[in-house]
Amino acid sequence: MNATNTTRNGHRADGTHTEPFVYELDGVSKIYGSGNSRVAAIVDIDLAIRPGEFVTVVGASGSGKTTLLQLLGALDRPTSGSIACLGRGLGDMSERDLTLLRRRHIGFVFQQFNLIPTLTAHQNVEAKLAVAGGVMGDRLREQLAAVGLEGRANHLPSQLSGGEQQRVAIARALSTNPSVLLADEPTGNLDTTTGQEILQLLRALSSEHSQTVILITHDRELAAAAPRMIELRDGRIISDERNRLEAHGQEVVS
Repeated sequence: MNATNTTRNGHRADGTHTEPFVYELDGVSKIYGSGNSRVAAIVDIDLAIRPGEFVTVVGASGSGKTTLLQLLGALDRPTSGSIACLGRGLGDMSERDLTLLRRRHIGFVFQQFNLIPTLTAHQNVEAKLAVAGGVMGDRLREQLAAVGLEGRANHLPSQLSGGEQQRVAIARALSTNPSVLLADEPTGNLDTTTGQEILQLLRALSSEHSQTVILITHDRELAAAAPRMIELRDGRIISDERNRLEAHGQEVVS
């Protein structure tokens, strides 16, 4: 891991202590099938992600991006290796505990907006909060305002543009104030301009609330505008780079 220069348990290679990691992956592989149908989706990945990082994961179709996101989201278990999330080993957790982890600490945004068509923007966010046992009222208004939709709260998904629907999906994912937001091709169904707006929105929200965001995409130009870009090929990390302009505190315009 050339970009992080870290070992496990929050220590640098030189032995100095760093802040705890949101994610620590040690030798993680995911194999599907067996025999001649065996497919190695993820191969021997070591990875550490700190709180508040904005990370893009880029790669061609079949590179392992979605499998990696499923593992990070506790939606699947690795074939080998270990994953720790917020200091807890996922391999030691029951299915119930994994469900609670996802519900309380991980937000998901997908390429498909997955909004309930018969509910308004406000009600779609409210439904997520109700499932998670969150507080209604001001929290709902704040989330819709944060994504620029305070004036569209009472509109159905069919009355919203693609970009507006994705903003509702982001507000829904962030409504429980998760520690991590995992975004799977969130700009895939949007035009270039709207996709860039969504990326900038996610970055702004991440910065404002110090939330860790991990976004997967096939768009290398979009990925390269992020503070940190990880590239996958054939299930392996082939590069892990930090944006040089970001490292010097400069704004990166995509």
